[in-house]
Amino acid sequence: MTGSGFSPGAHLQDTILPWWDSNGADDLHGGVLTCYSNAGVLESSDKYTWSQGRWAWLCAEIAADARSGMLKVDGDKWSRRALQTSEFVRTHSVLEGGLTAFRTDQTGVPLPSGPNSELATSVFADLFAVLGLAGAATDPAYPEPARSAASVTADEVLASSLARIRSRTALTAPYPVRPGFCDLAGPMTLLHAGSELYKSTGSEAARNAVAFALGQLFGGPGQAPMLQEKQWWEFRPDSVQDEDSLLARHRTPGHLLELLWMLIHSQEAIGGSAAALPDWLPGLALRALELGWDEEHGGLLRYVDKDGGVPSGALFGGDPYEELVQSTWSTKLWWVHAEAMYATKLLARHYGGCGFEEWNAKVTDYTLATFPDPGGQEWTQIRDRQGAPLDMVVALPVKDPFHIARTLLFLNRLEKDDLHAAQ
Repeated sequence: MTGSGFSPGAHLQDTILPWWDSNGADDLHGGVLTCYSNAGVLESSDKYTWSQGRWAWLCAEIAADARSGMLKVDGDKWSRRALQTSEFVRTHSVLEGGLTAFRTDQTGVPLPSGPNSELATSVFADLFAVLGLAGAATDPAYPEPARSAASVTADEVLASSLARIRSRTALTAPYPVRPGFCDLAGPMTLLHAGSELYKSTGSEAARNAVAFALGQLFGGPGQAPMLQEKQWWEFRPDSVQDEDSLLARHRTPGHLLELLWMLIHSQEAIGGSAAALPDWLPGLALRALELGWDEEHGGLLRYVDKDGGVPSGALFGGDPYEELVQSTWSTKLWWVHAEAMYATKLLARHYGGCGFEEWNAKVTDYTLATFPDPGGQEWTQIRDRQGAPLDMVVALPVKDPFHIARTLLFLNRLEKDDLHAAQ
């Protein structure tokens, strides 16, 4: 498969959704089963809230595009899944205090996940729960009073997440942020969940979250920026003494590209436009593509040094994230390439003439030649540097449809917009 003549809508309808329809969707209990090996073997029926929230949002978006005619799928079925999963998250995963259980069993019983049997161990699980509740809230089939309850719950979890990120007390399983560092993933996920919730409900909690996230990313009163004209931080150190550490020096090109389209979407959600964003963002995107591209084997590397190549720098020792960067920097991951496909396409739309069209063709050709399973088993999501299947765990022990399906949804919308404009 190559990018020439590729139809994102057809690939979504004919390859991605049928696999999840048959293997993942849990229409009995709600939610989705994701603990599949790279070979497609279900190894556990545990449900990670991280994935359940994303599934609720995804199902709602699929249903919406079916209603609009953008996708030829059973919209009612995907609508039911969105609402059922949203209720699963709200009634089973959400705990007191605006926290969520990191995982539950198949029926929704929260399971201990922390070192001392804690249930709530990750603000990312909390934020993806918000994302799922936000997505389902847009579905006209969501009955009252469940819709109102979902909106109230989303506000509570989002406000709690914001408070913990602001105070730097948020837990970030599966990889803790080392004291003395700020991570990009926190404000990035806060921005996305807050923007989607604001688009759904217009709540004050959502607007506050978006405003804080933008301050973290670009700098605000008392806030050092995560993004700058010449560089970005994946982990920004509080002390200049730590700037030559591996944690400070490493970069994740896929994260930066994903964030850039989120910034454009967030502006649209709050009534702004991409023109309000700094004019140096396209240059930063090109920097990420140039740093990340593997000239020897093709594709984007998972991690690179800020100056390119193998991540380097002083080690603290015993840090699980340090070990992750060192051991997996050269892998080729599904989510990195899916996000790059959409980011380069959207950036080309907003910043024509910068070279994003060429990058999109390059990334798309590599992605479609590498990740889709030739036997129709969705995508083989984890590959080594040469592109061969790699049986390992990335972040969570799951096979997750989110990044692939979201990219295809968004690309299909751009394609349909182009067709409509040409008529």
